[in-house]
Amino acid sequence: MLTTEQTKSYQTNGYLVLEQCFSDEQMDLLKNSASEIVADFDPNSTRAVFSTEDHSKTRDNYFLSSGDKVRCFFEEDAFDDKGELKQDKSLSINKIGHALHQLVPEFKTFSHCEKIKNIALDLGLQRPQIHQSMYIFKQPKIGGVIRWHQDASYFFSTPLSVVTFWLAVEDATMQNGCLQVQSGGTSVAQDNPLREQFLRYTDDSTELKTLNDMPWPDDDDAKPLVVKKGTLVVFNGLLPHFSAPNLSDKSRHAFTLHITCGNTKYAKENWLQTQPSLL
Repeated sequence: MLTTEQTKSYQTNGYLVLEQCFSDEQMDLLKNSASEIVADFDPNSTRAVFSTEDHSKTRDNYFLSSGDKVRCFFEEDAFDDKGELKQDKSLSINKIGHALHQLVPEFKTFSHCEKIKNIALDLGLQRPQIHQSMYIFKQPKIGGVIRWHQDASYFFSTPLSVVTFWLAVEDATMQNGCLQVQSGGTSVAQDNPLREQFLRYTDDSTELKTLNDMPWPDDDDAKPLVVKKGTLVVFNGLLPHFSAPNLSDKSRHAFTLHITCGNTKYAKENWLQTQPSLL
């Protein structure tokens, strides 16, 4: 599936952009499925929001118990001072997680397709297994910032093996908050030790523990990944990345999978402990 040149580029840079890897029709199928989930969602059933800025929110049981479910999470700025939605429900959801790849037919079929499996194998995941899936909306005007982080913080294994598959369901631009990654250096693994580990304890309390005090890159030094609908970005769990807020009038839908190698030891302290799906 991947060429030798592409594999070497991934190993050096920590990420690889596969332009328009999937068809518009495949993206529309995922988008329509996500819209149906939101249409069926009762906004009064929860006020849970998703944030990488305020870590206390991740202690919410609604989030911690979502690993084997399909749940909607609101944008932080979706509500007014009275706790009411400021815009339509369909424009208020931050993401859907975290078992779309297991429980929703359209997402399950897509996530387990041969193309994704072959790319995972080419990237060195000898027994690729999906731990988590998310549909991310990045809503117009209120799509929040996602701070600098490394995905291995949330899917720790020995040795580290998580690879993120990030799929542009819609065009991603500078204006609507495209993915941005650290650029430069000679090797993402050598340049970037794991800075943090997200721990979940037996009483369901959580901690984002600092492992290394290396500063995050400056936003101005990041490389924006401006990509078209259907493009797949794969990146190493050690690659620092972030996304700016969406201040435009256009959403930036994306679908992500977090895939590890079944031959590695998945940490019992990881927040998500559901049974992974083998590819």
